[in-house]
Amino acid sequence: MERKKIAIVGVGLIGGSLALQLNEKGMAAGIIGVEKSSEHATRAVELGLVDEVLPLEEAIERSEVVILAVPVDQMVALLPKVLDLVTNQIVFDAGSTKEQMINAVSGHPKRGRYVATHPMWGTEYSGPQAAVKNAFENKAVVLCNTAESDADAVEWTRFAYKKIGMHLLEMNAVAHDLHAAYVSHISHITSFALANTVLEKEREDQAIFELASGGFESTVRLAKSNPAMWVPIFMQNRDNVLDVLNEHISQLRKFKSCLEKENYDYLQELIENANRIRRILG
Repeated sequence: MERKKIAIVGVGLIGGSLALQLNEKGMAAGIIGVEKSSEHATRAVELGLVDEVLPLEEAIERSEVVILAVPVDQMVALLPKVLDLVTNQIVFDAGSTKEQMINAVSGHPKRGRYVATHPMWGTEYSGPQAAVKNAFENKAVVLCNTAESDADAVEWTRFAYKKIGMHLLEMNAVAHDLHAAYVSHISHITSFALANTVLEKEREDQAIFELASGGFESTVRLAKSNPAMWVPIFMQNRDNVLDVLNEHISQLRKFKSCLEKENYDYLQELIENANRIRRILG
């Protein structure tokens, strides 16, 4: 499939990593960045993530594919404006929530040019300097409501994601947001809460640094994630996140009750039940 001129709106962790991989795999005939931060714009060019940074309208005019990789609250407002500007360009996003995104353009005359996607990869870092080579290899990407998108747009988007090493899943947006709450969004809330717990109880920074084991460090790693990205995700997926959060609190209460009542047999049963995740995750 032919290389295309690509515009990436938001050249941070996800947008920058996509730029690296699309270039590496020969999918790009040039990459234009769109950045509201002048510092990020300069850095993206310095790092070779993009060839140049242009205003949104000019970038779209000079591109064949437009990728949106900004926080989801900005994306909901931006997507209709992007579709207003496109002629025949393919537009897809990399947002972590999908239902609101799709609803925002449900009646748009250019709706077919948009493909709703969520590449399931990320780190706790942000900005152009956080971009990672080979980031998406062997990771999943979810394409939502593809029947509402034009066939050629879906075909190229699928091809691009396969080319950068991802395996494809398809589901409707409502199901995606529910599953994302359970396997991604709750992990971040738990990590933020654990970090706050430790910061509240352990007043010595040096003790946290010196005594924190690998287990603690890996569990709390996500607490370093950017609030500008995660607050909008929690807002957009509020109902699903509340559902999973209520279940998580219920599970925590079971562990608390076991310790309060010295019911160590049930405590072992809870841990053994949790061990079943090995069968799924390996």
